[in-house]
Amino acid sequence: MKRTSFYTLHTLMIAAILLLFFACARIGSPDGGPYDETPPKVVHTSPKFGATNEKNVKRITIEFDEIVKVDNPSERVVISPPQIQQPEIEANGRRITVTLLDSLKPNMTYTIDFADAIVDNNEGNPYGDYAFTFSTGESVDTFQVSGHVLNAENLEPIKGMLVGLYKVGGNAEGDSVKELPDSVFRAIPFERISRTDSRGHFVVKGLSPGQYRAFALKDLNQNYVYDQRAEMVAFSERILSTSSRPDVRPDTIWHDSIHYDSIVYVPYTHYFPDDIVLTAFESALQDRHLLKSERPILEHFMLYFTAGSDTLPRLTGLNFNSDNAFIIDASKNNDSIDYWIRDSLIYNLDTLQMQIDFYETDTTGNYSITTDTLRLVSKLSKERIARDLQSRMEEWAKDYKQQMKAKRRAEERAEKEAAEQAEGKAEKPEGSKSEKQEKEKKKKKKDEDDIEIPPLPEEFLTYKINNAQSMDPDKNIDFIFEEPLDTVDLSKIHFSMKVDTLYVPAKFLFRQVPDNIKTYRLYAEWEADSTYQVEVDTGAFVNIYGKRSEALKRAIRMKPLDSYSTLFVVLQGSWDNAIVQLLSGSDKVVKSTKATNGHADFYFLTPGTYYLRLFRDLNGNGIWDTGDYDQHLQPEPLYYYPSELALKAQWEITQDWNPTALPLAKQKPQKITKQKPDKEKTIKNRNAERQRK
Repeated sequence: MKRTSFYTLHTLMIAAILLLFFACARIGSPDGGPYDETPPKVVHTSPKFGATNEKNVKRITIEFDEIVKVDNPSERVVISPPQIQQPEIEANGRRITVTLLDSLKPNMTYTIDFADAIVDNNEGNPYGDYAFTFSTGESVDTFQVSGHVLNAENLEPIKGMLVGLYKVGGNAEGDSVKELPDSVFRAIPFERISRTDSRGHFVVKGLSPGQYRAFALKDLNQNYVYDQRAEMVAFSERILSTSSRPDVRPDTIWHDSIHYDSIVYVPYTHYFPDDIVLTAFESALQDRHLLKSERPILEHFMLYFTAGSDTLPRLTGLNFNSDNAFIIDASKNNDSIDYWIRDSLIYNLDTLQMQIDFYETDTTGNYSITTDTLRLVSKLSKERIARDLQSRMEEWAKDYKQQMKAKRRAEERAEKEAAEQAEGKAEKPEGSKSEKQEKEKKKKKKDEDDIEIPPLPEEFLTYKINNAQSMDPDKNIDFIFEEPLDTVDLSKIHFSMKVDTLYVPAKFLFRQVPDNIKTYRLYAEWEADSTYQVEVDTGAFVNIYGKRSEALKRAIRMKPLDSYSTLFVVLQGSWDNAIVQLLSGSDKVVKSTKATNGHADFYFLTPGTYYLRLFRDLNGNGIWDTGDYDQHLQPEPLYYYPSELALKAQWEITQDWNPTALPLAKQKPQKITKQKPDKEKTIKNRNAERQRK
């Protein structure tokens, strides 16, 4: 009996030890029960949700059934009407507190829109789209409008853009007006606001029935008015009339993160309009000031402005004669300007003193002539240039002497070997070893003294050649120089085409590129699957400082026709003033052409994946132009083809396109959209995932 009890006890002890061992060997934390997948719930608010006649509210508290937190309240939480003094938003335990620092307006619905910023503290389960509302008047306004804000230049969704409304028929002070004055956007803060999410989407809540106009603003100084030209802005002439109707929307009931149980249809109130699209832009007329001036070398100085102008600055030399003193190379809108000084008597001055008269934005926001005085000192001084020249000369003399000595030694060895071979015997030694060494030393010194150092080799001007290796037949060759040219000798430029094994002269044109004084272009009638040659003689180009170009020879190979694709775009509708652009996968323009009779054709395309967009060239200048609020000028309309185009060698594709078939917010392909949507917050189904393991 005792023996049996002993073995029974022994067996139980071993089993307990094994059970404890395997329990400790389990990977992960001890099982503390199922994960919390229930989102937080509101259990109490002060004041009550939807309360009216709350004229003296300063603090709003929202209490939940568990500990919560608010993600990025300064970016995610929007209070409407807008608060000039930013409210204080805090999450402490189960309570969220919002302290309003502005005085409340009478008869106004206040909305604190948290969006999806409220989550529980442990699992991060979102509370959902939540907006707390109360009113200082007799009723709570519940209408909403929604839409998207896109960048007018490329239809990118704009995140964090402020969207505001003004009511047509009354302004923020309650004054009755039949129309909304243009000055309201510049003088009176928005009446109701929202902020765009990562998709550029916005919802303005708490509206009373009526008509509104919408604006968007990148509000740099947080005063809710458009008072700086640097602020990105969007406006629409569309009158928004609030309305609503009952509707249903599908809601997916998920079993876990992969599988769903069912789809149910949930009734809700659908508010209109919900298709607002605002295209935001920066005005071309930015505040203009002189940003900086630089003189990197003696012959060259630059002026930089914060914005462009139609008029170049007027320079007057104070210690030199500035008449016809410069060659001017200005950017397209004159916001950066290079000045190349012609005369050595001027650029050798240590300091250039000059008066500059230019257009600048004054205190009223208008352009007016202002005068400034500049003192420009070269970063590369004459002393530094002299030291560098001396160093180059010393290095050149050293290298030249070494070359000449090596050459003389080689000649002496050759002469000695020739003499020995002629005599048929070795030369007898002359004198002692020390006398011979001394003699050779004196001879070596005399040889070094006899070496005459020639001048430094000629320093040629430098330039780059684009598209000169493997080129498409619809392109040309650009010669890009570092400094302006004085002369171009066309007789020293030779262009030929390879026929069989010989190069035969061919016709070409060589001209300066318009509005670019340092770039020249070689035009020719290029043929596919052919080889050409450009040969430039020494001195073909001479810059304004007398530097010549050295000789150059370059072969240019044209690809065969069967290595290209062709795309024909057929536009539906009237698009004769449209510019159609072919884009790469990085949303960069590859080729551009004007639509003719509803067609845009692209030849000699390298096989690959492309995208399309077009804009209406309303002023016919060939480039996309931005808008201007003060002139009631919208940016030129721009559209994207919603799919990619895969082109292969020897393919000819005809693609029909109706640019207005889809709303703007759904046009740009996601693959080339840089502003990607944030990951949507969802309840984590961790219990179901645990059961599958």
